[in-house]
Amino acid sequence: MSRIEGRFDALRERGEKGLIVYLVAGDPSLEKTGEIILGLDGAGVDVVEVGVPFSDPTADGPTIQSASRRALQNGVTLDGILNVIESMRMNSEIPVVLFSYYNPIFVYGTKRFAERAKEAGVDGVLVVDLPLEEASELRGHTDRSGIDFISLIAPTTSTERIRKISRHATGFLYYISITGVTGTAKPRVPDITGNAERIREVTDIPLVVGFGISTAQQARELAPYFDGTVIGSAVVRLIHENRDRADMVRVVSDYARRIKGSTRVPTTQDPSHSV
Repeated sequence: MSRIEGRFDALRERGEKGLIVYLVAGDPSLEKTGEIILGLDGAGVDVVEVGVPFSDPTADGPTIQSASRRALQNGVTLDGILNVIESMRMNSEIPVVLFSYYNPIFVYGTKRFAERAKEAGVDGVLVVDLPLEEASELRGHTDRSGIDFISLIAPTTSTERIRKISRHATGFLYYISITGVTGTAKPRVPDITGNAERIREVTDIPLVVGFGISTAQQARELAPYFDGTVIGSAVVRLIHENRDRADMVRVVSDYARRIKGSTRVPTTQDPSHSV
């Protein structure tokens, strides 16, 4: 059983929903990235998405684009990120998903990447610009290494395609709550609950929701419909705003802890919405 599968099983047993936090590796530094991950683990975060900085992050809004640019200016490389994850693994078992565009992985070498990622302790990979039909080369190596391949579903994805994606998905499905880029709009719960139900009809793989979510109230409203919530731009912004503070890791961890508190849902809820 993978760390990701084990974490969602544990959440279901406790009657909780997951909190997934995204950060950009190397912003403000790779050393701080490792410290932040450990702080998030201590705050009860269930999965960490470690973003690989890329020069053309087309799916990301201005907050994450700026963080990626700063990380690249700091000289951050895929090797350096994997080294940080490997070092962090000596002190934490938190599931880690590497969030990347395909170019850095392709340049690194798909076989080499899968082997090194597994060695470093990466549990899953989400390649935002690699659709199902073009993923076979990478998945031939990541599947063999036991790395979950996280798949995206958009509001515009047809039911037929959801079924196709779900058949090949591992780890969890990531539902994009809005059309557009990250961190630029707030999702309306009534607009997305219907799509959540539509996805539930064709698969029982854990379903998480992200893009535009930043508050405990949003996480609480979405909890009955999803198995987890992803917080991204809000955390990246918080890290940057507090980068010069000695207690920056605590500030970020406290924020995550407040969000996590909203993911505990009553066990009497509709079982069709359970994890």
